[in-house]
Amino acid sequence: MDDCLFCKIAAGQIPSNKLYEDDQLLAFYDIDPQAPTHFLVIPKRHIDSAAALTEKDAALLGHIYAVIADLCRQLGVAENGYRVVTNVGADGGQSVKHLHFHVLAGRSLAWPPG
Repeated sequence: MDDCLFCKIAAGQIPSNKLYEDDQLLAFYDIDPQAPTHFLVIPKRHIDSAAALTEKDAALLGHIYAVIADLCRQLGVAENGYRVVTNVGADGGQSVKHLHFHVLAGRSLAWPPG
């Protein structure tokens, strides 16, 4: 999508602090971190939100979670734990209408979240 912030980041039109990239995904550090480790993982293909996912996206989701697990091991936060969050719609707190996963670690995270 031409006006999507994350599509522009994935295309390299807007700079990001990249953590990982392959042909399907991009992971980059959040510009407003809510934990000592806070990065986002996005598919390069535009998908509005988790509500738009179908069975055809199963391999993509498996790849996303495998990359998240590997990055958390590399960053040294896997042993103590981390949180993976995707927001859907306005009431769910989604501010960018492109599927993305927040990965937060490095501190104790409360439950329930705000």
